[in-house]
Amino acid sequence: MISREPTLERLAIAKSLLLTPFGLDESDLARALSEIRVHKMDEADLYFQYTRSEGWSLEEGIVKTGSFSIDQGVGVRAVCGEKTAFAYSDDISEASLLDAARTVRAISTSAQTGRVRVVAKKIAASRSLYGGLDPIATLDSTAKVKLLEKVEQQARAKDPRVAQVMAGLASEYDVVLVARADGTIAADVRPLVRLSLTVIAEQKGRREMGSAGGGGRFGLAYFDEAIITQYVDEAVKAALTNLEARAAPAGEMTVVLGPGWPGILLHEAIGHGLEGDFNRKGSSAFAGRVGQRVAAKGVTVLDDGTLSQRRGSLNVDDEGNTSQRNVLIEDGILKGYIQDAMNARLMGVAPTGNGRRESYASIPLPRMTNTYMLAGDKAPEEIVASIKKGLYATNFGGGQVDITSGKFVFSASEAFWVENGKILYPVKGATIVGNGPEALKRVSMIGNDMKLDSGVGTCGKEGQSVPVGVGQPTLRIDGLTVGGTA
Repeated sequence: MISREPTLERLAIAKSLLLTPFGLDESDLARALSEIRVHKMDEADLYFQYTRSEGWSLEEGIVKTGSFSIDQGVGVRAVCGEKTAFAYSDDISEASLLDAARTVRAISTSAQTGRVRVVAKKIAASRSLYGGLDPIATLDSTAKVKLLEKVEQQARAKDPRVAQVMAGLASEYDVVLVARADGTIAADVRPLVRLSLTVIAEQKGRREMGSAGGGGRFGLAYFDEAIITQYVDEAVKAALTNLEARAAPAGEMTVVLGPGWPGILLHEAIGHGLEGDFNRKGSSAFAGRVGQRVAAKGVTVLDDGTLSQRRGSLNVDDEGNTSQRNVLIEDGILKGYIQDAMNARLMGVAPTGNGRRESYASIPLPRMTNTYMLAGDKAPEEIVASIKKGLYATNFGGGQVDITSGKFVFSASEAFWVENGKILYPVKGATIVGNGPEALKRVSMIGNDMKLDSGVGTCGKEGQSVPVGVGQPTLRIDGLTVGGTA
């Protein structure tokens, strides 16, 4: 059997779902882009998308809800200088495509007209980071219900204090096609799955919660017996630990962050501040600081969209650019920012493959993919043992950050009080307060245990949500403020 090269295969799938059923072909895309280019533009593109998604949720031992949806449409964008004109439609047709193209070309203030330049077709290069399977079809409905029931049964069997179990299973099959005015055409086929679990434990009238889960760009077969057991163990352990938690002390202290998901603090407090739009406008605490020291020696931060099967990875971004492994901070020195095409052009640098949009109804923005810090040389046990008095935070809930000042506030969902290098007891109600750039400078020990999260992250920006990944090794940060309840 002869198989097509993955890039061409993805392009064929995209055309079969987004062009052929509507009587369109590449000549129609070229015609729409020519309508936009009647006026002088810096950039223009068409973004077609087909998304099929399914979700199941279990509560009180019963799969109570199930959902299934299909969405499709096209977004048409023109960019002139810093201005963007955008139109979208859930009607994929030649008429609506040309109507949108004529609408967005009005953005050009110069309204310079002339002969339409004919551009040669270019198929965008891309990687093959995940298979083009439809994850919804990888298990039938009966098997999906049984999977959730198994999660619930195992959690309840784990400990008699488990009073309530909630679980959810989500699958998505997303196909995109991008056509740009420079002749580039690109496509991607993006599977995405996630299994989530929340456990509530009760003891002597006190109720506490623990959660776990994961996923990525693969099929539902990933959630085998071993993975289910891992998630159940983590969620139940967290809930039972919180039953024993005491009020968290407050004040300025040493804080040690565990590996993996605590990298969400890195994502929020530092990652957003390194996005190109904030830095071009000068509104980020990191603006104008490329080449300067912004973190302690040993701190190296990457945004990497090329990791195989990871939740935040992309073969191509939503502007048709190949995803990249971008070093943002190297040994404490700021090397660059996360860029989409428009902000890269205005800043005189190359795009980094980070132009992302929630859907065809959204404009692309510079967004993170998988953001993480590289490992150091310290054993995690050594880092915890170095704490005289302080907090060891192993899991986080929600948080907020101010991009301009760099100030952040995060709540720890699982944390422990440490004295003289010994973990004494779990605490609850701990809130970590700090400044992103300053916190990076206060990193004093970096673990050798770098770990990526399990695949649960979703990032919000300007009303758009996209899947992302985070990660880090165990970190010691000196002099952070902890708001507690004690």
